[in-house]
Amino acid sequence: MGKLPADYAERVYAGVLGKLIGVYLGRPFEQWSHERIKQDLGEIRYYVHEKLGVPLVVTDDDISGTFTFVRALEDFGYDPELPAAAIGRTWLNYIIENKTILWWGGMGVSTEDTAFQRLKRGIDAPRSGSIALNGQVVAEQIGSQIFIDGWALVCPGDPERAAALAAKAASVSHDGEALHGAVLLAAMEAQAFVEPNMSKLLETGYRFIPKDCTIRKLTDEIHGWREQDRDWERSLRRIQEKYGYEKFGGGCHMVPNHAIIQLALAYAPDDFQQSLLIANTAGYDTDCNSGNVGCLLGIKDGLKSLEAGPDWRGPVADRLYLPTADGGRCVSDAVRETYELVKAGCALAGEPYTPPKDGARYHFELPGSVQGWRFEESADCRCIGTVWNAAGHSARGTRSLAIGYHRLAFGRAARAAVDTFLSPEAAKMPGYSLIASPALYPGQTVRAAVEADTHNDRPVTVRPYIRYYGEKDAPAYARGPETLLAPGQKHAFEWKIPDATVGPRPIAQAGIEIVSAEPAAGSVYLDYFTWAGAPDLTFGDPGDGGKLWQSAWVTACDTPAFGRGKWPFGVFQDDANGLLSTGTREWSDYRVEAVTHPHLCDQSGIACGVQGLQRYYALVLARPNKLRLIKQRYGRSVLAEKEWTWTLGQEVRLALEFRGSKLSAYADGQKVLEAEDRDAPFTSGGIGLLCDAGRTGWGPVRVQPV
Repeated sequence: MGKLPADYAERVYAGVLGKLIGVYLGRPFEQWSHERIKQDLGEIRYYVHEKLGVPLVVTDDDISGTFTFVRALEDFGYDPELPAAAIGRTWLNYIIENKTILWWGGMGVSTEDTAFQRLKRGIDAPRSGSIALNGQVVAEQIGSQIFIDGWALVCPGDPERAAALAAKAASVSHDGEALHGAVLLAAMEAQAFVEPNMSKLLETGYRFIPKDCTIRKLTDEIHGWREQDRDWERSLRRIQEKYGYEKFGGGCHMVPNHAIIQLALAYAPDDFQQSLLIANTAGYDTDCNSGNVGCLLGIKDGLKSLEAGPDWRGPVADRLYLPTADGGRCVSDAVRETYELVKAGCALAGEPYTPPKDGARYHFELPGSVQGWRFEESADCRCIGTVWNAAGHSARGTRSLAIGYHRLAFGRAARAAVDTFLSPEAAKMPGYSLIASPALYPGQTVRAAVEADTHNDRPVTVRPYIRYYGEKDAPAYARGPETLLAPGQKHAFEWKIPDATVGPRPIAQAGIEIVSAEPAAGSVYLDYFTWAGAPDLTFGDPGDGGKLWQSAWVTACDTPAFGRGKWPFGVFQDDANGLLSTGTREWSDYRVEAVTHPHLCDQSGIACGVQGLQRYYALVLARPNKLRLIKQRYGRSVLAEKEWTWTLGQEVRLALEFRGSKLSAYADGQKVLEAEDRDAPFTSGGIGLLCDAGRTGWGPVRVQPV
């Protein structure tokens, strides 16, 4: 492919933002007709969520699928020849049946649900999504296109590779015209990194789809109609007459919706706002079409295209949700997902990848980025304030987050923070399930660097803090070490989150707090904010009437059970692989321990290195009379085992130590098994409680560094 574009990261970021903006813009009136949109909302020139009484930043399959399925590259070693079957296995790893990512409309109704059922029954891609197996109507719905952008974003200037990967990814669930639409769009997006002309992008995309396919035919027609009609609504009427929903089967067919995408690109090939206006006002699957259009134009024209009209970026603030079986990644942001894609793009291109600011979680290095940070408005935070991305004020980079405050009085605080778990509002979000584990835990060490603006009117006290769910889930705060920051002064914080204060209560936010003994105004710049290390805490019921500690666990089982006292955790599972998990993929070098009480089951155990439903290690009590150290990697293998007499109803204390690729297992205080995994080991990941075919309870779960 040659050298990656010099502005690769920034262009990926523009594409990710374009996708988010398009989805959030179109989501509130998804599947409305053009006529209803014009009557009730008028032309869609900006966000309308407030008019319809719904939140802006929501869980959505377009976003979740796009940024989850492309993780197959990382999970399979960035293989440039990644097979379709591997992408299908990635579905099985991250999707929790009937809960996450997909529309669970049922076999033969929802294309993705149909494909998932095939995969679950051992039918690999591409057969899982084929017309031969599922029929043409089911196979040609829109889903292949809405999930496709990530494959283009990792192939800048390489439409051949983008088309090949997109075809494999699309084939997991789709076939026929749905495959052609996805491939055309992916090739165009990949070429958009190096080619700004829309006609030439179409020529590039045409190389990878059949000349006689419907997608090619309608695209030619629509771009020709533009020259004839000079009015997008006139061309829309032609689309409705020739390619409307009533011409195709199913609930959300690819062809009518791809036609809307091409309509927007034909009439506004270089205008981000106008293209989104057309894609959304035209109707049909508005969030899907708008998201694809936004991504393509974001890549092609960069961040400047997003800033030419109204403030698209401010209300979004880079925020997005990715609810999957990898719960610690749910609360994410556009910058984090950008650099995950950049890392994959570098690997595929054979070029080194260096994360900004030594891998800091929040580094603000991309222009305009705030990474989900917002100024808090609360009863004790009543000063005028805001946050924005600022050039400079960084020891290890080029940009920082400015926290501006005005009329800061004694007894009040200025706070800027980012969500690390579900907010109270997000926990009640309608629509697609929002399943998450916290990103930050007691025992981990927070590091941050700040600098006071030289023009501040007086010194202010600055400190890191967290907000967690306290008694009856009311907000509670823990504060770190503080420093008096004079104008122009810098300071670096290091703070270990205290287990004694927080315990098993989920940490909802982390941030920076500014207070002053006298009225103050000014700015403090946050260079970076990050954390590292294994947690050090005991999970269980905090005993203060709260319920959200239960939501911190990803429930990939038939029935989860949360209780008080001796047995706070339980899993009921009819077949294999019932899993209750928490934590993040970044955890490493730790010990997890709990008492298991197998009431009736084939296996019961504890897991470490959890990276989804198909990637973890576990120590299990197995029938009959076995202790096994197993590896789950798209199927189970036994790393070590021994005879161990146990009975149903018996309490056994199990523990696993996890150091890189080395595992040590304990039962009732005795070391019983050891293993080293040399075959694609999991060197980090969360924890889990496992049950096969039955019911198992667990006592409080202890995790600590080793």
